Amino acid sequence: MEFHFLGTGAGVPAKKRNVSALALRFLEHKGDVWLFDCGEATQHQFLHSKLSIPAISTIFISHLHGDHLYGLPGLLSSRSFQGGRMPLTVYGPVGLKAYIQMSLATTNTTLKYELRIIELEEASSFQIGACTVSVFMLQHPVQSFGFRIEEEAKPGRLHVEALKQKGVSPGPLYAAIKKGETVQLETGEWLNGKEYVEAPSAGRTVVICGDTAPTETVISYAKNADALIHEATFASDQQAHASDFGHSTIQDTAKMAKAANVHNLVFTHISSRYARDENEYVMEAKSSFEKVFVAYDFLVLTLSKKGELSCHE
Repeated sequence: MEFHFLGTGAGVPAKKRNVSALALRFLEHKGDVWLFDCGEATQHQFLHSKLSIPAISTIFISHLHGDHLYGLPGLLSSRSFQGGRMPLTVYGPVGLKAYIQMSLATTNTTLKYELRIIELEEASSFQIGACTVSVFMLQHPVQSFGFRIEEEAKPGRLHVEALKQKGVSPGPLYAAIKKGETVQLETGEWLNGKEYVEAPSAGRTVVICGDTAPTETVISYAKNADALIHEATFASDQQAHASDFGHSTIQDTAKMAKAANVHNLVFTHISSRYARDENEYVMEAKSSFEKVFVAYDFLVLTLSKKGELSCHE
């Protein structure tokens, strides 16, 4: 899994931080891309990354504030103009369908691919490919969602050398043994497949939150996650300001991450008040959690194995 941070600012764009957009690329699934939020100029941010807009198969809109949404009509249009033909599904709060349809109709835009718009009204769970996506409610002045993405368990490794010693060559028997079935060899011997396959390994789990004040719901859904990507709009000296607008501070987010026992924490959605000098913000963030990243535009993080999140400049 690769996480491409295309917009890490809050409210309004700044020179070094555009408004919210995060792309998740599945390296194991032909580079499939999921996009989380689509603030103004997100399609421009794609131009400065190694991602392509036609590769996007799924978009999640956390809530209907402009800094998470204004870039969506343009990106949908460009996907069509750039040759995207595979169906695209957009998930988001009630009202999203009307916004998209009105934007496209007003600009007389016809898409050359199937667009599916699914409005979410409450907590839910569904399957997309090899991942279970759990949607949960956050605490913000408007309906705002968080998303837990959990991969299926991966099959255990086959003990090839042990099978070769038994005279079993690659072929149909390997597939049956990997499923844990009992098979009979040409010699008449029976093999219990379960004895030649390691236990399945748990898939990776990532939690991505939209705008929210601190809430126990995040702790519940982020339990033992490999990575929590969460807003920390303000440093902790702005606690009252954060509370007034339904946002979280660095310490708010770090406390939830610790309570949930997450392996890695990523701060994003950072206020433009820190545009001139982020040193104070970054210093507090770095001291708030054992393994923490402060996201910035065009940062790429890779979750190669469970719990192992690394930065690629």
